[in-house]
Amino acid sequence: MQTEPKTTEDITFEDFKSEILNDYRIAITSRECSLLGRREVLTGKAKFGIFGDGKELPQLAWSKVFKKGDFRSGYYRDQTFMMAIDQLNIEQFFAGLYAHTSLEADPMSAGRQMGGHFGTHSLDDHGNWKNLMEQYNSSADISPTAGQMPRLLGLAQASKIYRNVKGIDTSKFSKDGNEIAWGTIGNASTSEGLFFETINAAGVLQVPMVISVWDDDYGISVHARHQTTKENISEILKGFQRDEHGNGYEILRVKGWDYNALVNTYETAEKIAREEHVPVLIHVQELTQPQGHSTSGSHERYKSKERLDWETEHDCISKMRQWMIANNIATEEELDTIDKNLKKSVREGKKAAWNAYLEPILADRSEAIKLLKPLAEKSTNKAFITKIINDLEDIKEPIRKDILSSARQVLRYVVGEGSEEKLKLQQWITAFMARIQPKYSSHLHSSSDKAVGNIVNVPPTYSDKAEEVDGRIIIRDNFDAIFNTYPNALVFGEDSGNIGDVNQGLEGLQEKYGELRVADAGIREATILGQGIGLAMRGLRPIAEIQYLDYLMYALQIISDDLATLQYRTKGRQKAPLIIRTRGHRLEGIWHSGSQLGGIINLVRGIHVLVPRNMTKAAGFYNTLLESDEPALIIECLNGYRLKEKMPNNIGRFKTPIGVVETVKEGNDITLVSYGSTLNMVAKTAKDLMEVGINAEVIDVQSLLPFDLNHDIVKSLEKTNRLLIIDEDVPGGASAYILNEILNTQNGYRFLDSKPQTMTAKPHRPAYGTDGDYFSKPSNEDIFEKVYEIMHEVSPEDFPKLT
Repeated sequence: MQTEPKTTEDITFEDFKSEILNDYRIAITSRECSLLGRREVLTGKAKFGIFGDGKELPQLAWSKVFKKGDFRSGYYRDQTFMMAIDQLNIEQFFAGLYAHTSLEADPMSAGRQMGGHFGTHSLDDHGNWKNLMEQYNSSADISPTAGQMPRLLGLAQASKIYRNVKGIDTSKFSKDGNEIAWGTIGNASTSEGLFFETINAAGVLQVPMVISVWDDDYGISVHARHQTTKENISEILKGFQRDEHGNGYEILRVKGWDYNALVNTYETAEKIAREEHVPVLIHVQELTQPQGHSTSGSHERYKSKERLDWETEHDCISKMRQWMIANNIATEEELDTIDKNLKKSVREGKKAAWNAYLEPILADRSEAIKLLKPLAEKSTNKAFITKIINDLEDIKEPIRKDILSSARQVLRYVVGEGSEEKLKLQQWITAFMARIQPKYSSHLHSSSDKAVGNIVNVPPTYSDKAEEVDGRIIIRDNFDAIFNTYPNALVFGEDSGNIGDVNQGLEGLQEKYGELRVADAGIREATILGQGIGLAMRGLRPIAEIQYLDYLMYALQIISDDLATLQYRTKGRQKAPLIIRTRGHRLEGIWHSGSQLGGIINLVRGIHVLVPRNMTKAAGFYNTLLESDEPALIIECLNGYRLKEKMPNNIGRFKTPIGVVETVKEGNDITLVSYGSTLNMVAKTAKDLMEVGINAEVIDVQSLLPFDLNHDIVKSLEKTNRLLIIDEDVPGGASAYILNEILNTQNGYRFLDSKPQTMTAKPHRPAYGTDGDYFSKPSNEDIFEKVYEIMHEVSPEDFPKLT
């Protein structure tokens, strides 16, 4: 449906008229989808609806300047735009509303997100990059307001990298860095810190980014006077306007119902961003929201009659219609005919989408009933089973839950019976679950041939005269090898560039590889992560550095809601193989202790969380990840940069396996499990325990997500029959997660002769100073005494009480 407008020099009035009429048809189609979509929710066919009505005209103007290779990072009002660029049709709109689990029916998310969350396919069926320069691109939306903004920054920065860094294969990703990243946000959501952080960062970086603010004066029910100083976001951002004194933004304002002005404004914005590579903010004012915020309520509850009357008068489609009639583009009768025909088309598309959604479910119900009826005939509980069958048949529009729930309930009535019919039902339930569950649960991680599980482990090798060096030298030299091997690799963060990071792990690399590849960033963790996501979505291999693990909290929402869900929410059609670099563990003090892993690992499912005990292991993780296509968080040990390690002679080539534990000391009395800096304490204590006759097996977890894929820890328990997990997180944190994995996933309880125990830090954050660390987290003495106490319970005679 997209119109490619001709230049003013060669366009005829008939061409002009045809283009406008096509725009009008798209606007009416989108509006009718919104109106019928709301009804579908209120009648129960869909669970929730949030639509783009009232925003149609600015999105049409935007679509005219959106080019192949460009990226959108928007929010849930952009349906008209997606229709205008031919990435959303009527049936797909309603398939998303009904949560159709087919990617062919709902290419946006295969029913995994509510309607209004739009994305295109960057990957083919095998998880490989498509040619993004041959298509219109939309990064997959998320619901948290302003959450799309950090990612937008990275999408725009990618153009700057492609334009200025030589040696990168750009064939599928860029043409001289000419692509624009287009963002959209509601005016109320500009109150979010993520918006302001992104605005500032884009102004500093000077990247080709155009942000449209859809301003309808409300944020759900709350008026702009409660949201924004002066009730006007472009007014308060005046200080960002570029001028002769310095770089900044071009800030444009336009009425959302003025078709002509909108087209001109978006043409101006595109020219500035694409040619000059500077950010532009378009404040689209005087928009309306005809149906209110969503299907959760009615805007009549919070808008005055005067406001509602104003919205009726200034509805953008009504205004466009008046303009078309006044300029002899169409008569009222012609437009009425278009309206009538399009309403019919939308109704037909809605019906087709519903039938396509329901058809396979009805087939599954028929199959289930064919199995249930013969079983009822043979059962002594026929009456009860028949009622379940009848109830299932009476559901006019069943869902899969109805079918499976009924079949499982029937099994209760034949639990003591044996028949071929019962066996067939059991087999059907198992097969049904195996077939249907992946529709809702697949693609949490990459399923391509570049998934981390497919990367071959390469251990570090050493010469006979291997030099012992500070750990930071190993990580530094490994980064040097990475940047030399991967032209599309880059790193950025606070102090990452000029001084080579606070621990000198990037020492001298900015001078060698340039300020764009080894870059300093402002104190703005959320948008550092956003840069990484957007850059990775456009084929680059970013390493986003968060200076300390504690500061990851500023970016945790972005990691959790955006990065970690990306493969899942697109059913494997988008990826962002971002590496997050940080450091933590054992530093002294509340804010640099790195002890929040219990929270992190339960919020970031979808990325890997790696906890190497030294810099060699960390370097190997970077090498593994750069051969894979999955995102990960690597937590380097803060107290490990100055510790001595042997220098491998295969720097840049050795790879640490992900999801594999390592037994660093064998033993047969008790299994001690830990990771990171604490693992090194455990290993030292294990030597001390040998002096009192306790031979402990020490296992380094290495990877929290995924965890011990080969179940090597349970193999250790078969030998030792005792387990202690030592961790510096708070009680119930990462140690509880590890314990659950060992007991419930690996069924390690079968081999235990003693109660499995955990040893953690205190419930509070660590106090400052060496004594603060000693009294806040497990010490060598704590570990020794806990192990001794367990062995005392086993054999009091051999191990009499210490105290």
